[in-house]
Amino acid sequence: MSWTATLTSLKKVFTLLSALFLFSCGDTSDSERGIRVALVMKSLANEFFATMAKGAEAHQQKMPDRYELIINGIKDERDLSRQVAIVDEMVALRVDAIVIAPADSKALIPALKRAKGAGIVVINIDNKLDQELLAEEEVKIPFVGPNNLTGAQRVGAVLADNLSPSDQVLMLEGTRTSFNAQQRARGFELAMNEAAIEIVDSQSANWEMREANIITASMLTRYPDVKGILAANDSMAMGALAAVKTIGKLDAIQIVGFDNISAVNQAVTAGEILATADQHADKLAAYGIDYALTLLADENAILEDRETPVDLVTAKDI
Repeated sequence: MSWTATLTSLKKVFTLLSALFLFSCGDTSDSERGIRVALVMKSLANEFFATMAKGAEAHQQKMPDRYELIINGIKDERDLSRQVAIVDEMVALRVDAIVIAPADSKALIPALKRAKGAGIVVINIDNKLDQELLAEEEVKIPFVGPNNLTGAQRVGAVLADNLSPSDQVLMLEGTRTSFNAQQRARGFELAMNEAAIEIVDSQSANWEMREANIITASMLTRYPDVKGILAANDSMAMGALAAVKTIGKLDAIQIVGFDNISAVNQAVTAGEILATADQHADKLAAYGIDYALTLLADENAILEDRETPVDLVTAKDI
């Protein structure tokens, strides 16, 4: 971790401890303080969530008198216990709302149920919580986010248009317990099936660039004739791109991703990556925060999901 990243993490810890201290000392009553919204994200090492955090900060700065923003994230996408702990910390702080991009569609539900039981408004963004488990737990948490299946299907269709029937491709999945990973994988599959293109191997790289690089290198050794790679997020697409460059097959293998991070946007412009999907990370948290503020203002408001935009990005779109 860089010194800047370390300093940022220390500042967040200090902010949280300061808030806990003030709360425990009783310096500010609930009636005196303003609305506090906690944004709980996945890996801050992923540019997508760094962009999301900046978008949330910009949103709060436009209305500083309306609410305070507390931003939290975990080290990597699989640090579920830490994300659960963060939710519990926000409950202890008695924040008014939690806007969360859960690292797992099921594992966070008990903690979020506790938050709702404490009277906290909870909004689910980015990765949809498991609807069956929510129903079993008798808890309703609205989802604000894009249709990942449709977005992935559109990205996959771009790859299919540049290949021929019976060509072979590889797929890099996200964490398989995440709903958005499942939906993107399904969207890719639908696009390939429609074009009669075979997915000869599909493995999870858990959204991580380094893991994707290692897995892609292994798959390319086993399947040297593949013509394309479907990556369920852009970090994995960049890992795949590095593996393809290493074996000198940049002109023979086409790659698509999902998220439109800056590195992939540049790679699309350079012709190294064929397409990605933009789910507007800079606005996604803001959409969730707006909904949370609406629910805080009207306790009788109906809880319902809200679909947000997801746009195809190719060289001609940039």
